[in-house]
Amino acid sequence: MPNKAVFLDRDGVINNDEGHYYIYRPEDFILNKGIIEGLKMLKDSGFMLIIVSNQGGVAKGIYTEEDVKRVHEKMQDDLAGYTLKLDAVYFCPHHESVSDCECRKPKPGMILKAIQEYSIDPKSSYLIGDSQRDIEAGNRAGLKQSFLIEKNSSIVPECKQITETKG
Repeated sequence: MPNKAVFLDRDGVINNDEGHYYIYRPEDFILNKGIIEGLKMLKDSGFMLIIVSNQGGVAKGIYTEEDVKRVHEKMQDDLAGYTLKLDAVYFCPHHESVSDCECRKPKPGMILKAIQEYSIDPKSSYLIGDSQRDIEAGNRAGLKQSFLIEKNSSIVPECKQITETKG
């Protein structure tokens, strides 16, 4: 039986990015209000949790892929403190001002890769993002629904909607 997943943008959805254009230092990574409650709701309903994050600062030379990995380690450590674990974390290190790729949202590359690698049914899966490019990527990947939230707000209302949807 195929898996179902919720794809989540990172900055502005999982963590607060107020006052930062890029989050690339672990000390700047702060979980958003409601994120623990929302993620637990999704996990308890059998959804895989997968991050899909554009990290264009790598292509621009502002920070490195190692910096991104350190932030992701901090994210997993913070969540582990609440007995939560993300099933996968994908990030695109490219930026259209430097080079073209298939993974940078609004292109669906990261989502399609996860669908293939984890046997995910897109028609039973969702995306939560804070920008139009997130929503477009989810739609282009054929997900059941994509939710646009206000940056740095709680995802609990969307998680309730996802977990209460039948079929």
